[in-house]
Amino acid sequence: MAQYNNYIRPVIEDSDVLEICQGRHPVIEKQMPVGESYIANDVRLDSSNQQIMIITGPNMAGKSALLRQTALITLLAQIGSFVPAGSARIGLVDKIFTRVGASDNISLGESTFMVEMNEAADILNNLSPRSLVLFDELGRGTSTYDGISIAWAIVEHIHEHPKAQARTLFATHYHELNEMEKSFKRIRNYNVSVKEIDNRIIFLRKLERGGSEHSFGIHVAKMAGMPKSIVKRSGEILIQLESDNRKQGISGKPLTQVSEQREGFQLSFFQLDDPVLCQIRDEILNLDVNNLTPIEALNKLNEIKKIIRGK
Repeated sequence: MAQYNNYIRPVIEDSDVLEICQGRHPVIEKQMPVGESYIANDVRLDSSNQQIMIITGPNMAGKSALLRQTALITLLAQIGSFVPAGSARIGLVDKIFTRVGASDNISLGESTFMVEMNEAADILNNLSPRSLVLFDELGRGTSTYDGISIAWAIVEHIHEHPKAQARTLFATHYHELNEMEKSFKRIRNYNVSVKEIDNRIIFLRKLERGGSEHSFGIHVAKMAGMPKSIVKRSGEILIQLESDNRKQGISGKPLTQVSEQREGFQLSFFQLDDPVLCQIRDEILNLDVNNLTPIEALNKLNEIKKIIRGK
């Protein structure tokens, strides 16, 4: 079966290198129209040189498929399967974290953005040196500047983490994040290429080095059958917005300045290896806040104060 589907035997090794040459998505390639073949791509990640790949490109270009195939190939390799690739070296991965797709949780009153932030927080609080992290369009559920700021801070956090240089693929529409490569030594920009011919776009689906400056969102809207008047007006508005903001970064500040002002990584209060802090953490976690009277709360606060003073 592996030979029939052109799968290969991957190399599993005790390293931080994840190198997939000519990787393919095992499901999508089976659903290709007759006469078309899946466009394979290379992915290489490690913790010393290319830890984070920021991938830009328009909708439908293939960013999400690239992230998913990387996760699937890694998982298949580590369960002993052959994989859809030309070759693959998989440095052991202990956790595959994904924040892919959009969803909400209406029953719990959680918006798409809240779900997205919950999942992102869970990833960032559980990183390990051998983690593989896949973020797809993080921050799209909120305003543009909020989304850019959150995405930037998360990428910075993963890069600056003192103990876990987690290998990361970060697909985004925020082209401002391409500026991070200039200031962070293990971040590299890539884009899923397209070709524009006679005001039409052709998706080449090939991963290339370097960031993309255009999202081609209006072109995609036109392909979807959006009324011509809306497409035309969108183009006019885009030209005006780009003219007004071309030389401005986040909130009007040069993006290099944002990088230079980073304060480094700060450990969470409860991640510090201090027995006193661990005791305080346990005291707080064991509190039943909903059933605590004001007097009990004050007494508990006094007990925690005594723990800090060592009494």
